[in-house]
Amino acid sequence: MKFCPKCKSIMLPAKNNKMVCRNCGYEIDSDKTDNTDNIIIKEKKRDDNITILEEQTEGVLPVTEVKCPECGNNEAYWWLRQLRSADESEVRFFRCTKCGKTWREYN
Repeated sequence: MKFCPKCKSIMLPAKNNKMVCRNCGYEIDSDKTDNTDNIIIKEKKRDDNITILEEQTEGVLPVTEVKCPECGNNEAYWWLRQLRSADESEVRFFRCTKCGKTWREYN
C-alpha cells in the first residue's frame, strides 16, 4: 500500500499512471513509487441476490420444526443471510424437507 505524504491516507491507482490520495487528492506518478509498496484495490459489487441452494441439502443444513406454507409439512432446513446493512437483522431462510419450497422469515 502507498500512503499520502501529506495526510497519510491510502493512495489509490488512478488514470494516466497516477496514484491519488482518497482523502486530500494529492497525486503522484505511479512509476515514482516503490512497486513493492503498492497493491491493486478492486471494488466489490454489492450482492443483493437471494441465496438459492441448488445442490442436495440433506445432512448439511440444520433442521427445525416449522410449518411449510405449500404442503403443510412440519420440518424444514434453515440458514441465515445478511441481506441489508450490518445494523439490521439477518433474514432466516427455510426449505421444506418434503416438497423443497423455499421461503424466508424476517426478524
